[in-house]
Amino acid sequence: MSPGVRTSPVAAASRAEDSDSVEFCGTCAFSSACVSNGYNKTALRDLHVLIEHVGPFQAGEYLFREGDTFNAIAAVRAGVVKTAVTDSQGREQVLGFHLPGEVIGLNAIHANRYPCDAIALDTVTLCRFSFPQIATLASRLPGLQQHLFKLLSADIGKAAVLAGDFSADERMAAFILSLSRRYAARGYSAARLHLPMARADIANYLGLAAETVSRVLRRFQQDGLIVVDRRELEILDAARIGALAASVLRD
Repeated sequence: MSPGVRTSPVAAASRAEDSDSVEFCGTCAFSSACVSNGYNKTALRDLHVLIEHVGPFQAGEYLFREGDTFNAIAAVRAGVVKTAVTDSQGREQVLGFHLPGEVIGLNAIHANRYPCDAIALDTVTLCRFSFPQIATLASRLPGLQQHLFKLLSADIGKAAVLAGDFSADERMAAFILSLSRRYAARGYSAARLHLPMARADIANYLGLAAETVSRVLRRFQQDGLIVVDRRELEILDAARIGALAASVLRD
């Protein structure tokens, strides 16, 4: 993590011996693993005490930079994070956008260095997990280990989904539908999406020109598929968006 970041341990009350439960944020990236595996109080406490709440970061601040030593993964607690790399000519390539409940830093495990920059797109807070400690805990909790593997697999899958020869309409529809599903999985509206990323960032991520993104969004709105109001997007016709996205998302 970047130096000078404000951190604080998670509330000490969660470690109290007389507590019958340990509370995780509703968007916690590990809550589903804990619930589905029925971990007891001791196991939950062991995981919970690894968490540090980090931030807030303001829009434009770096959470980590390419080449920084890897020592932790982090779940986005609030806000949206952009990951990107910059080549020797100063050209940026956007790798992805990470919503509340999603994990950043997984792609640093192999090299022990972060292979990209992570940048706050709005006000961002994180739950930071020391990777050596969570890896040790995962060796004792098979369900947690399996969940880490699932997170890694999902991260790889997201990176590969736009690699095909798809049209601008298909790429944009897949982007909208993917965001919708990811927001819904964390308890947010599937129809009303917040888009803190710039149109140029969306275009970069999708492999399109910025003017193409604006043109496709206008056409989608004219055709009654969506309504766009600055950084807010409402899906009006999910079926048609789904049909356009099907080839990309392989539904």
